[in-house]
Amino acid sequence: MTTEPLSAEEAAVWHAWKDMTETVRGLVARAIADATGLSDPDYGILSRLADLGGGRLRQHELAASMNWSKSRLSHQLSRMQTRNLVDRARSADGAVVVTISGPGREALAAARPVHATAVRRHLLERLGPAQIPAILDIARKLDPAALGDVAGSGQRLRKRGTPVQRALG
Repeated sequence: MTTEPLSAEEAAVWHAWKDMTETVRGLVARAIADATGLSDPDYGILSRLADLGGGRLRQHELAASMNWSKSRLSHQLSRMQTRNLVDRARSADGAVVVTISGPGREALAAARPVHATAVRRHLLERLGPAQIPAILDIARKLDPAALGDVAGSGQRLRKRGTPVQRALG
């Protein structure tokens, strides 16, 4: 590994990657928030609870699926509990289980079509036919779990897979 600063081309790639992902994520998040009042973290948690766990997941599994620290997730879940979007309870073995609430399911149902429309509008419709497979190829190469990377917690994300792994089958 080199300790040299990034070359101009390397810096351009880094900034382009950062800017394009932040821009598209921001536009999608804004569309969801404007239409439903859900923040990007709210939507991420609710959709993972529904998609990965059928409405409930152990808190540590949810954190791993989002590449979040336990503390970050706990604070977000507290805010969401206050708004009655999720519930948390201890299981018989002492684990914290997060469950999507009725109002959380309703909010997610309202947000899903907004999310789909925004992703299509701000990402997919702007790409040509050859660019989508190229992005998926890049995602396969960069996916932290595929690289055996740790998600900041010392554990691989393997139990339910990352969003890229699930999308690619």
